[in-house]
Amino acid sequence: MARAMIVDDAAIMRMCLKDILEPEHQVVAEAGDGEKALEVYAELKPDFVTLDITMPKLNGIEALEKLIAEYPEAKVIIVSAVGQKQLVFQALGLGVKDFIVKPFDPDRVRQSINRLFE
Repeated sequence: MARAMIVDDAAIMRMCLKDILEPEHQVVAEAGDGEKALEVYAELKPDFVTLDITMPKLNGIEALEKLIAEYPEAKVIIVSAVGQKQLVFQALGLGVKDFIVKPFDPDRVRQSINRLFE
């Protein structure tokens, strides 16, 4: 069972993802912005992170850059709304393993996470 952290400024999105991830994975943390995500990651070092792009304080791309610089082994899946294609490509260039488009397709989310550990 992999330990997950969900990062999204929308509580409803965090709840949706948590419902999809559990019980196969343990959600050990949630964060509503990029700054909090970096703090929590440093403390808990989850096995993977789902990271929203559009967030306050530190957006997903900025948080990703800092996270990968500090923890190159971090496994991150970007979560984005339709219409953020350029940011998704930027994230992929930074080392993101995959991306999921909102609204979530539960099977697509599970496939993406399974690929992280192949």
